[in-house]
Amino acid sequence: MTTARAPSPEAVLKNLDSLLPKLESLYKDLHSHPELSMRETRTAAIAAEWLRGMGYDVTTGVGTTGVVGLLRNGDGPTVMLRADMDALPIEEATGLPYASKVTEIDADGKTVPVGHMCGHDIHVTWLAGVATLFAQARDSWQGTLMVVFQPGEETAQGAKAMIDDNLVTRFPTPLVTLGQHVMLGAAGDVAGSAGPITSAADSLQIRLFGRGAHGSMPQASIDPVVMAAATVMRLQAIVSREVAAAEAAVVTIGVLQAGTKENVIPDDAIIKLNVRTFDPGVRTRVLAAIERIVNAEAEASGAPRKPEITPLDQYPLNVNDEAASNRVAAAFRAHFPKPQVHHTGAAPASEDFGCFGTAWHVPSVYWFVGGTDPKMYADAKAAGTLNTLPVNHSPQFAPVLHPTLETGVEAMVVAALAWLQA
Repeated sequence: MTTARAPSPEAVLKNLDSLLPKLESLYKDLHSHPELSMRETRTAAIAAEWLRGMGYDVTTGVGTTGVVGLLRNGDGPTVMLRADMDALPIEEATGLPYASKVTEIDADGKTVPVGHMCGHDIHVTWLAGVATLFAQARDSWQGTLMVVFQPGEETAQGAKAMIDDNLVTRFPTPLVTLGQHVMLGAAGDVAGSAGPITSAADSLQIRLFGRGAHGSMPQASIDPVVMAAATVMRLQAIVSREVAAAEAAVVTIGVLQAGTKENVIPDDAIIKLNVRTFDPGVRTRVLAAIERIVNAEAEASGAPRKPEITPLDQYPLNVNDEAASNRVAAAFRAHFPKPQVHHTGAAPASEDFGCFGTAWHVPSVYWFVGGTDPKMYADAKAAGTLNTLPVNHSPQFAPVLHPTLETGVEAMVVAALAWLQA
């Protein structure tokens, strides 16, 4: 009787150093050419061409711009690896020589700046590197590698679009789905945990109705600006007064719009808000509190009609399977120096990655890779100023290329090999 041996990460990673210059060039190109959600045609074409060059069976246009590559390499399990491709309507302010200068027309017909201020460009680069290394080391492992380049993560559209495009039936069922994200943290470090790893998120638009009038005659109006201001202030008390200290929630007002001229009281006002929660019961209570407060403030103001509350995007709670997470963590500890592997709590950021595992009814594991210059991070931590460092979605956010680039490739290779056969 023979005992199956685990594939060697070193055997798959042996060509990483020589591949890094090509990956760095790819990253800079992607960073300079960001694309808004569900419009990632250039990025998808680059990913597809890259995979074809490595011998993958490639399917494009999955869920609009999604790309799926399969590398079948003998008997063994299928492992799915995912990277998101889309950028944000944010003007980059990093000062990098390869900074984005791109603008696009958004869904509302407005010209907006576009920047990779969440790190999805390095996610694509990581997965391209991983795909290459596995293709170059086919004698070191067995199974099927499924690499997924996903559109529209920033709008919670992409994973659902791919699933609605019959992803689950068109491609093999994986044993596990694996994903990672660059975050604030020392470059070279990886961090994760079992259980909830990113929050559920609900975005809502609230339209409050008043009665417009001349600014000099407020008595003739039902002022939606005052109504909106009172509503915003009351909404901020939900977390502090209706959520227990042992629970967690975030309610953020990101948009408050009303009127066009200083001496005109408008007819209506718009509030857009975002809710983050880690527990389904808390989520239900917070959303109910929002509806209660919005309607009560409108009634208290004598609004001529009830507010309109419109759901925008929604992200599910992303939960790491315990056994699968422990397996990945053990593989990380065996590969990386001990100080580089961290246990972390759930992040208030949100993700649609978990939709894939749910759709296939298989475990998911998601973890974080640090992207901050290690000395800068250590100095800020010692000084208690970590909150001053650029984070994802900041105009100044840009991962330091090394060792972030190689760490992300290594982490995904090591995690995949925890399931593939030798």
